[in-house]
Amino acid sequence: MKKLQMFKLFTTLSLISIFFIGCTPQNTRSQSSVMDYLYANKSDQIVKPGVPTLRLPIKVGIAFTPEQSVSKNGRNYWTGAYGIGAALTSVTKSDLLEKVADNFRSLEFVSDIEVIPSEYLTPQGGFSNLEQIQTMYGIDIIALVSYDQVQFTDQNYLSLSYWTIVGAYIISGEINDTSTMLDTVVYDISSKKMLFRAPGTSIVKGSSTPVNLTEELRKDSIEGFNLAAVKMTKNLKFQLEKFKKKIKNKPEQVNIVHRQGYSGGGSIGYIEIMSFFLVLVVINLTRRSSVAKAAVVFTTWAFRSAPC
Repeated sequence: MKKLQMFKLFTTLSLISIFFIGCTPQNTRSQSSVMDYLYANKSDQIVKPGVPTLRLPIKVGIAFTPEQSVSKNGRNYWTGAYGIGAALTSVTKSDLLEKVADNFRSLEFVSDIEVIPSEYLTPQGGFSNLEQIQTMYGIDIIALVSYDQVQFTDQNYLSLSYWTIVGAYIISGEINDTSTMLDTVVYDISSKKMLFRAPGTSIVKGSSTPVNLTEELRKDSIEGFNLAAVKMTKNLKFQLEKFKKKIKNKPEQVNIVHRQGYSGGGSIGYIEIMSFFLVLVVINLTRRSSVAKAAVVFTTWAFRSAPC
């Protein structure tokens, strides 16, 4: 009889300990940072950006900044895991970078886009590392993509079913929140000047059993990045349009130089404009003012519509 009571007591205490250990909240944070990559350990050095000079058509590089260490708090008793961190594989990173690259491909003043592997970016490499990449790929500006993802896991009242052991396999008592931010920062490498940035955020809520918690967190992580990428892409399009207007309306902030043979990406060049104008002047000697007025109108339109 005593043995039976001792067994019941031991079983009860074991279940209680499993319950309370399993109910420990967990959180995992994965991140990469532009600030850490460009300015880490350089508090004694001041980076003084100059006035950027954009040589049209420009060549753009796109890359993820190096990942920082993953911080984990709390442990899943059922799986022994402390958290998986962001589910960013090389394939996932490549897909996200292609979404960013698509925004630049539509610009007439961009000639080439290079998706640069993360392995080429040295942790805390700074602008010296960017200059090495500039030499390797022949790029003018670079879009650095960073991220910050935090995953929280807590339990609801359904977690009481874990006392039965079987409940841990079939009852979704784990509540998961995944908060994600993606951020694209565009730099002119030579001048070390930030041109613009475009962030995107998302929040994914889910649930799972404690046994398949790791699998569900991985799915939520990928979904969080995809949703944040959609918002970031919209912001990037908006920021690109603002930047195009800025370099036209505030030429003192950005120097524009055309490479040899570049006349503006599809618009009418200055030689064509002047040739057309001279032809109209000759015609005007016989047809007088009406054609001259047309020439002036056309020339004015052409210069206004010419790209930066």
